[in-house]
Amino acid sequence: MRIEIENQPYASIQADALVTYVFDKEDKLDGVLSEMDRGMDGHLAALAGSGELTGKALELVLVHFPQGFAAKRLLLVGAGKPGKFNASDLRKIAGAALRYLKTRGVKTVAFLAREGERGPAEAQAVVEGLIFADFESDTYRTEKKSNREIQSVALAGFDGGPGSILAGAVERAQIIAESQNFARELINEPSNRLTPRMLAARADAMAKEVGLSCEILDEKKISELKMGALLGVAQGSVEPPRVIVLRYTPSTHRAEAPVLGLVGKAVTFDTGGISIKPANNMEKMKYDMGGGATMLGVMRALAFLKPSVPIIAVIPATENMPGARAQKPGDVQVAMSGKTIEVINTDAEGRLILADGIFYARKLGCTHLIDAATLTGAIEVALANVNVGAFGTPREFLDNFLESAKAVGEKMWPMPIDDEYEEMIKSNIADIRNTGSGKGGGAITAAWFLKEFAEDTPWIHLDIASTCWVDEGRPWLAKGPTGVAIRSIIDFAMKM
Repeated sequence: MRIEIENQPYASIQADALVTYVFDKEDKLDGVLSEMDRGMDGHLAALAGSGELTGKALELVLVHFPQGFAAKRLLLVGAGKPGKFNASDLRKIAGAALRYLKTRGVKTVAFLAREGERGPAEAQAVVEGLIFADFESDTYRTEKKSNREIQSVALAGFDGGPGSILAGAVERAQIIAESQNFARELINEPSNRLTPRMLAARADAMAKEVGLSCEILDEKKISELKMGALLGVAQGSVEPPRVIVLRYTPSTHRAEAPVLGLVGKAVTFDTGGISIKPANNMEKMKYDMGGGATMLGVMRALAFLKPSVPIIAVIPATENMPGARAQKPGDVQVAMSGKTIEVINTDAEGRLILADGIFYARKLGCTHLIDAATLTGAIEVALANVNVGAFGTPREFLDNFLESAKAVGEKMWPMPIDDEYEEMIKSNIADIRNTGSGKGGGAITAAWFLKEFAEDTPWIHLDIASTCWVDEGRPWLAKGPTGVAIRSIIDFAMKM
């Protein structure tokens, strides 16, 4: 899909569809809508008066062959209450418009900005929404609907021209949204087509394409490094594990600059191991590498955006299978750090591989850490599928990250990590156990387990288990992987 900046008057733009938006319960059509209404002999006012055009959030009203327009259609998208309107709403409006129009054979679209939303930030939000919405999860369908492709979108009414800061905002949006979609493609892959070795190969190819350094640790190197927690999970599968290490190094940086470590859980399929999961919905467990894909998407974007600090991504990848050699409840594993772990439940495997990933990131020199993982079902109990559960220490570090999440429109909620929860992961036979004591707080005890390996390093843990995937599509979003947290991590890294 080609994105262009259009400077001619909106009524003269040749397109299959012109898109703009209308707010809820506007007393009268004003500004550009008033102009449109006059050109259409009051037809928009008539639609509003009849109740067909209300402006309620993501309501879609399509007018064919609008009078006075070169465009063949006019699509009006509800924007909701004007007092609550922000860039996140613009993303959804653009995405909903694209998904609606692409099913109707539309090839060329013009998106018209309204008064007060014409700057580079708004243009970036629109382009992110368009590209993000263009993703489909039907990779392996043999019968493709080739007519359902938008070829180009023109941005009309935004301030600035092709050589201005506006063009830079459009380029940033393309980098970020395409990186989100890259991660979503990985998450969507079935596990027979994305084993740990295949994921490592995809990561290596991406790194070469964008200019990142990539190192792949095989099972021999993993064993030499004594990553016992990762090997314990991997031993039940015939597929060997991998650790993917990506490095971004800025051309110039301060000697005392922080080194940001990004650690992502990549269990390419999770059966639960010996503590096997119920058969219902187990096919979705291909998405259990969502944290690793998140970090790959972030690194792809940062390679283009070029933050001022060094960044290292560490992505442990394995399957969790109930084979004859699989670890069993009651086993004790020795992590790379030397800590001993009693395995109470083999389905609490993500925190095991992250333990070695987090410690290895520290060994590589990372001074600040962010991990992302589809870690616990308990986070859905706490937050449903609306907010990412965000944990971190010190609290100031987490608060700074949450400012980035707010700035890019991703919903995250700070979760407690009080000392009382540490007692719940104490083991009688080893240093710690891989589940809590059965008194609830499963997402928090999982976070505390990871903190044991982050120790005093400033650290953030994002539990994306309930937000990484949607079972039902939304107007701006296809069913399947969401790419959540990628925008927040990018924004945070760029501000370090």
